[in-house]
Amino acid sequence: MADYYSPTVVQQTIPNIDMTRLERLLLSHLFDADPDGDGLYFHSWEGPSDMVCLKRAELKTALEDSVSAGNPINTWAIEQLEKIHEAENNEESDEIELDLSEKWWPTLFQDIVKRSSTLRYITVAISFTCSKMRDDGFGGIAIFVTADVIKSQSTHEFLETCIGEVDSKDDA
Repeated sequence: MADYYSPTVVQQTIPNIDMTRLERLLLSHLFDADPDGDGLYFHSWEGPSDMVCLKRAELKTALEDSVSAGNPINTWAIEQLEKIHEAENNEESDEIELDLSEKWWPTLFQDIVKRSSTLRYITVAISFTCSKMRDDGFGGIAIFVTADVIKSQSTHEFLETCIGEVDSKDDA
């Protein structure tokens, strides 16, 4: 059996002042987060998490502290808390699990860039590796996030473009 990994590095340190408490909380559970000066350096050797387990009180406090920012993630977090509350039949547990696979993390970075007075963009590099030498287990992707756009290109897309250029010259 092959194991697939997606080591990921957010190449800029994100200033703490540019993130709401909710964004810091979620990003610190999606990625490993190391303090770097007045910010956080996000990375993951295995790839960003899809599921995060949080203390309910911690999520509520972070959400309350972040409401004034008016981010879409705030609305999403409120909806998740309501869904979980309904599913628990009014018996709230101390810990909750959030499925963040539907909330694509680059949009969190885009919201940060939109409000930031120092960040014009955020770049993310992801490599695809595998414990066995499989042709589908290696490559990577680069993600470029600005206030207006999220762009990405994989190594496979890059190679397809190069191959297409060679093939078009052969046809000429």
